[in-house]
Amino acid sequence: MPSLCRACLTLFDAGARCPACRSPRIISHPELADLSIAHMDCDAFYASVEKRDDPSLRDRPVIVGGGTRGVVATCCYIARISGVRSAMPMFQALRLCPGAVVVKPRFEVYAGISRAIRAMMADLTPAIEPLSLDEAFLDLTGTARLHGAPPAVLMARLVRRMEEELGISGSVGLSHNKFLAKIASDLDKPRGFSVIGRAETAEFLSRQPVRIIWGVGTATQAALEAAGIRQVSDLLRWDRRDLSARFGSMGDRLWRLARGEDTRPVAPDHKVKSISKETTFNEDTADPDLLDGHLWRLAVQVADRAKAKDLAGRTVVLKLKRADFTQISRRHALTDPTQSADRLYDEGRRLLDMAQPTGPVRLIGIGLADLCAGERADLSVDLLDPGAGRRRRAEAATDAIRARFGADAIIKGRALR
Repeated sequence: MPSLCRACLTLFDAGARCPACRSPRIISHPELADLSIAHMDCDAFYASVEKRDDPSLRDRPVIVGGGTRGVVATCCYIARISGVRSAMPMFQALRLCPGAVVVKPRFEVYAGISRAIRAMMADLTPAIEPLSLDEAFLDLTGTARLHGAPPAVLMARLVRRMEEELGISGSVGLSHNKFLAKIASDLDKPRGFSVIGRAETAEFLSRQPVRIIWGVGTATQAALEAAGIRQVSDLLRWDRRDLSARFGSMGDRLWRLARGEDTRPVAPDHKVKSISKETTFNEDTADPDLLDGHLWRLAVQVADRAKAKDLAGRTVVLKLKRADFTQISRRHALTDPTQSADRLYDEGRRLLDMAQPTGPVRLIGIGLADLCAGERADLSVDLLDPGAGRRRRAEAATDAIRARFGADAIIKGRALR
């Protein structure tokens, strides 16, 4: 059985401990040397950065978020033990975990660390497809000859380098396509490394709940359960044409993914026309605080993805869906492109106020359209403050330096608040 020591990167035959360093951090799999599609996801990224920069937080439950929006952006694993989750209202999170430390997000710092991780990935392969600031797909096909090691070793080397140089841990999923690689990276967090091989794909998937399929959210899961589909094994009993007839294009996608079929390439140069995120509520709501909190959370996710892809958007788009499924859409063209969560939220908030939906809504979403290169983001100069643009660029550079060399490497006022 091919085995890899994640501590010293030694390849060997199966054993409980590494023969070279005696570490028990071993990953063994029959196809370990044959799989080349990977997904890397940082562990509780925002919270991990805050703990890295403030060692007094290391053993305490940390929630990143709060402020006027009153919603959890993310939290550490200690807080998750108490039931705290992303997008949860802050009052509920603090009721579950009253001893938690609430930290205001520092998005430019997170973006700087993301750039440093992306540079490490680029040392391994040019085929990188970022999904957000803290996760990406990598296609390592054909890299073994270049680096003298199979993809499994390269991914273990990547996360070890992240910990040593940046103080950030990550979990790896390795498989034969993107769908399964992403599932694998969630199987053993934090600091995990999981493999799903070709031979085990059918048996593995048949045991999973249908919600494991990427894109099956609350609304889709409810529709599937109404059709008696709760497990992937239930999907396997459906004819492809019947699934498509009932669920449209989603039905055909479910049929393929239930069988582990995913032909999408890792696409670093994929032309993105827009970036958006939306959420469907379990119960229709007209609660302005709840809508505001979700709008902020979605704006953060859209901004993260824009920064990860080095893109900015000239147009902000708000989407609402009423209880009767009628849709409201509002757009606003900006004076210059943005990738800022705060600015995206502010514009979305204005569009929400203008939309004035009557009655409860079942869905809210926000996005950026008319995309351009990220280097053009937020460069307009305030006429009352000619130095604003220069300071913004200097802050981004400061954050990149701090991300690579530590919190005290350089002191810049705004980034430290």
